[in-house]
Amino acid sequence: MKLWIDTETFSETPIKHGTYRYTSDAEVMIVAWAVDDGPVHVEDLTEARTLSAEFYAAAVRTDEIVAHNAMFDRNVMRIGPLEKWRCTMVKAMSHSLPGSLDKLCEILGVAQDKAKHKEGKDLVRLFCMPRPKTSKIRRATRETHPAEWQRFLAYAGNDIEAMRAVDKKLPAWNYQGAELALWHLDQRINDRGFAVDIDLARSATDAIDREQMRLAQAAHAHTDGAVNAATQRDTLLEYILAQYNIALDDLKGSTVDRLLADDSLPVAFHDLLRIRQQASTTSTSKYRAIINGATDGRLRGTLQFNGAGRTGRWAGRTFQPQNLPRPALDNDEIDSGIVAIKNGVADLITDNVMKLCSSAIRGCIIAPPGRKLVVADLSNIEGRMLAWLAGEEWKLHAFRDFDAGTGHDLYKLAYAKAFKIAPEAVTKDQRQVGKVMELALGYEGGVGAFLTFAAAYRIDLEAMAATARDTLPEDLRAKAADFHAWTEKEKRSTFGLSREAFITCDVFKRGWRQGHPNVASLWKELEQTCITAVESPGMTLTCGRFKVRRDGAWLRVGLPSGRALCYPMPRVDEGKLTYMGTNQYTRQWTRLKTYGGKLAENATQAAARDVLAGSMHSIEASGYAIVLTVHDEIITETPDEAAFNVPRLSELMSTPPSWAPDLPLAAAGFDSPRYKKE
Repeated sequence: MKLWIDTETFSETPIKHGTYRYTSDAEVMIVAWAVDDGPVHVEDLTEARTLSAEFYAAAVRTDEIVAHNAMFDRNVMRIGPLEKWRCTMVKAMSHSLPGSLDKLCEILGVAQDKAKHKEGKDLVRLFCMPRPKTSKIRRATRETHPAEWQRFLAYAGNDIEAMRAVDKKLPAWNYQGAELALWHLDQRINDRGFAVDIDLARSATDAIDREQMRLAQAAHAHTDGAVNAATQRDTLLEYILAQYNIALDDLKGSTVDRLLADDSLPVAFHDLLRIRQQASTTSTSKYRAIINGATDGRLRGTLQFNGAGRTGRWAGRTFQPQNLPRPALDNDEIDSGIVAIKNGVADLITDNVMKLCSSAIRGCIIAPPGRKLVVADLSNIEGRMLAWLAGEEWKLHAFRDFDAGTGHDLYKLAYAKAFKIAPEAVTKDQRQVGKVMELALGYEGGVGAFLTFAAAYRIDLEAMAATARDTLPEDLRAKAADFHAWTEKEKRSTFGLSREAFITCDVFKRGWRQGHPNVASLWKELEQTCITAVESPGMTLTCGRFKVRRDGAWLRVGLPSGRALCYPMPRVDEGKLTYMGTNQYTRQWTRLKTYGGKLAENATQAAARDVLAGSMHSIEASGYAIVLTVHDEIITETPDEAAFNVPRLSELMSTPPSWAPDLPLAAAGFDSPRYKKE
């Protein structure tokens, strides 16, 4: 028996401040509900003030309580045990579909009366949000707008009908059994939240506001009044063109970094760019998210289960913990900086307040008195997982030796393997190249991917090419030179690189692939298996550790854990695999292309997520209260006692799962009263 629920609420708090902050003072005005496929009941709590006995009887008898975005309805309704709840939004996202109920109706062909739907949305805006400050009536109610209220009551049951229809069309492969239990744990983690340093957040916000004023004044003075603030992008671009005769398409961080690295440009131009660089630091907005979203000194609801598209990794909400900026300062500088920020004197210890505040954001995540944060991160889990999935035995052996303290650093080994030299002979600069190779080339990336990661690690590719030239294998160099000639002939991008730098990057690509023959084979085999599966519905195909199958409108790549990657509405177009998905730039539902390396990336990241997820129940059972997961890292809150330590947490995290007993795992971390980056 299923109880379907949808609520309409009012709150002065904007929903953008987060579910838990919003629901802490929200008023439930309407509850629509139904049992199984029965009639939809709409109860007006502005009139009755309490729900009917029939509703409460259904809530007690039901096996499941279902809502769309159940985290919201759970918090406003507060009925039934957590284990009864189900979420159609999460169920959709678990199968690579969007979370929006409207979009799901469109994709799945659930009929909706568009005129009534639009009217319903207008009524939601009318009754569920405060009226504009200029309005004589600050809140629309059943008394102020009686006719509209009756239409609102009539509309309120529509989402129940849509939810039921959508649910019947959704598969359940990735939202049952262990995955359902994991979602319930995720909800407990979101309910728990984490303690935050509100004083730091407020002090940092004040420091940022003061610094933005100073930077605006500096930009105004630097440009003789032509630009009032360095955040005025278009005005600044016009000034740069007029003053320095430099035409720029944008002022993105990568563009500014490139210009600052050019010593031939005027010093005054560099000074202006530094003002722009500091003023455009956006990560500091997270402080306001903390201030606006915290309740009782804790920030809750920052994790979205299966929010990261196909892989099933967690995504961030409100505070966005998944994309916290990497600190540009070391921990000692950050610690002293936090003291200065709280005392209102950050500008006395640094000439870049924005960099300090950006680096200190992690420090807002704290342990309450008597407790500590114990944090651990799976070491190079994607590199290990890719090698395991591809059966790259030499590399798995290398990981085991490294973990045992008898093997070489894997980044040195990557360079040495690619260029057939001894690991002991790899220089510090070559190790950095090896690191970029490992990060950029495992998913069929080429020169463009290498360039992206090299920029992140501040590798000068032109200088690297000059240094590496005499060490490059001649056979690979000749092939790379031919590829460069072909690229220019076909008028394809060389990414602004010189011929020598392009050839060097391409040699690194070829060397990595040559050193990882099983990984390179996996790309091709997985792509071809998926194409064959799309063209052979109902047939289960095996590709290494994967089971691939097309059923109706779904292509599934079965992972070793038992979960599946889902590709809706797959098709083979001119020999290439395509499917329907959300474009990461336009956010539109559209047809996307994929290829072997991307399929391998999805599978590797998904399997790495399953390793992390598989340890979470045992971590909780051992007394480590999980407060966040950030990529391959778990942050826990524990009593401030020696029994709760990093080695124990690392052991729990790095115990191989039953489906991968031979996967070499390692984890390391730190404990602290404040979250840091080690």
